Amino acid sequence: MKNYSLQDKLKSALEPLQKILRVLEEAKRDYDQTAAHIKTQAQHTERQIKEEFEKLHQFLRDEEAARIAALKEEEEQKSQMMRRKIEEMNGEISALSDTIRNIEKEMEAEDVLFLQNFKSTEKQAQLTPKDPEKTSGALINVGKHLSNLKFRVWENMQEVLQYTPVTLDPNTAHPDLHLSEDLTAVEIRDQISSLPDNPERFNECPCVLGSEGFNSGIHCWDVQVGDCDDIWYLGVTTESVTRKGSSFMGSVWGLCYIGEYGIHYPGQRDHFLTVKEKLQRVRVQLDWDRGEVTFTDLLTNTHLHTITHTFTQRVLPFFCNRSGDPLRILPVKTSVTVEQHS
Repeated sequence: MKNYSLQDKLKSALEPLQKILRVLEEAKRDYDQTAAHIKTQAQHTERQIKEEFEKLHQFLRDEEAARIAALKEEEEQKSQMMRRKIEEMNGEISALSDTIRNIEKEMEAEDVLFLQNFKSTEKQAQLTPKDPEKTSGALINVGKHLSNLKFRVWENMQEVLQYTPVTLDPNTAHPDLHLSEDLTAVEIRDQISSLPDNPERFNECPCVLGSEGFNSGIHCWDVQVGDCDDIWYLGVTTESVTRKGSSFMGSVWGLCYIGEYGIHYPGQRDHFLTVKEKLQRVRVQLDWDRGEVTFTDLLTNTHLHTITHTFTQRVLPFFCNRSGDPLRILPVKTSVTVEQHS
């Protein structure tokens, strides 16, 4: 017969092992999901890289075609000019050859006829054709087509390239958030997500962080907020912020819209702002060394507020959006400069 007391003892001993097994199985499911997502990420990112390079290739093909077309046009114009001059010269050569043949023919005529026609023949012989003109600028302007060719193409490329000082990190985005392909816009969408619950990802509030953090210097980025009709936040947060739950708001310095505009301070009540018109574009400027985060209404160039805080660790741009309309980080104007050596 079984000893039921010993059996119960073993059963009790099994319970923690079974719990550990369930934890391990759950962890394995997370690992499987993460492995599948890594593959999906790699495929999607590869496709985007190829698409971006194809745009660059097409730009270069168009530039090449335009420059060759300009060369061909110059070649045709200058060839046409030379054909015209050659035709004129052929006409002059033909006329002069005829004159020479006529004079030679008169010279062979009988004495009486030669003497009768001498004056007119002499007059023809004294004709002085003008010297052929040298054609200035007749050759292809090679310098125009080849001088600093790569640099000129690069200059033109500035018209199609965009640079945004901040981009979003999809690995931190709440599963309900949708990021644009270029990682500059974020909006909320009702979607069934298969994203792994990695430690970097927000899991309760629709937030996302910038892909690059700062621990010195001055940095600024402009955000289009005018279309968002629900709660949103802009600002910075610490790199070590807890991404799970809602306690992260204790590490956010930002401008928010929650029916009215306000400034969010860690550990303090929101400070509400008096704004005459709906904000459309907001500049966020971080001066890490001076410990300042400044918000400016770009359309009216109005200072909204400056938060002061002594930062001791790296901070990241912070975005929260409960709207189906995107918060969009705006590109900045770029320029090409040439430094002259003295």
